Amino acid sequence: MGSFEMFNGRRSGQGKQVAVLSHGFGTDQTAWTALRPWFEARFDVISFDLAGCGPQGAERYDFERHGALFGYADDLIDLLDECGVSQCTYIGHSMSGMIGALAAIARPDLFERLVLIGASPRYLDDVDYTGGFKPQDLEGLFQSMSANYQAWVAGFAPMVVGVDDSAVIADFSNTLFQMRPDIALNTSRTIFTSDLRGSAAQVAKPVHVIQTAVDVAVPVQVGQWLAKAIDGATLDVIDAAGHLPHMTAADAVIGILEQRLGGAAH
Repeated sequence: MGSFEMFNGRRSGQGKQVAVLSHGFGTDQTAWTALRPWFEARFDVISFDLAGCGPQGAERYDFERHGALFGYADDLIDLLDECGVSQCTYIGHSMSGMIGALAAIARPDLFERLVLIGASPRYLDDVDYTGGFKPQDLEGLFQSMSANYQAWVAGFAPMVVGVDDSAVIADFSNTLFQMRPDIALNTSRTIFTSDLRGSAAQVAKPVHVIQTAVDVAVPVQVGQWLAKAIDGATLDVIDAAGHLPHMTAADAVIGILEQRLGGAAH
């Protein structure tokens, strides 16, 4: 089985230039439903489900390979090579932001530009760095996930969605429940304990960072740090709350995409 089939790949759209949509933790490629029509009108669109996510996600997950974000970056490179992509506009949400950054460092030929939505190179606070979490916060998170995954999802989903949008909270809860609890726990450990600040500065492609003003998972300071660390990066802060703006504030995200990618789509 090839990577495209293995990761539940989907390809559609009217454009010649390729756009790759890569979702974040706890969602799957259905997270792009609100943005997909905009992309399909302009691009040749590829989406897929990350290892561990979506239907049959457990079959694609390898505890060793996916114990670091580099394993997901390898998956992405394999998928792009298999699809014959020579250059793409890459849109990565949350954990997929840094996955795309790592892939673009390893194989810059595959990427024309990157759009990072709610991305973070490090979630733990550090000296002169606001990540948003302290070690005890993460221990509490992991313990809650281990103790009662269903109860954890019931609290985590509305907190991360960050706005009173019952449809998105239901969608996010459903895709979280699709994840096998041990895989969800291991994935969250992989994400929350990563520190890719050293890699961020190595990205040598145009990068557009999109961030909401209030995000429980990724404080606005992280978006500011990323935009400063990556040479020439732009930062757009949406006057909205929540970690899933592509689902809860799609019009605002599309407005930014029009501005940043409008000239790129043909």
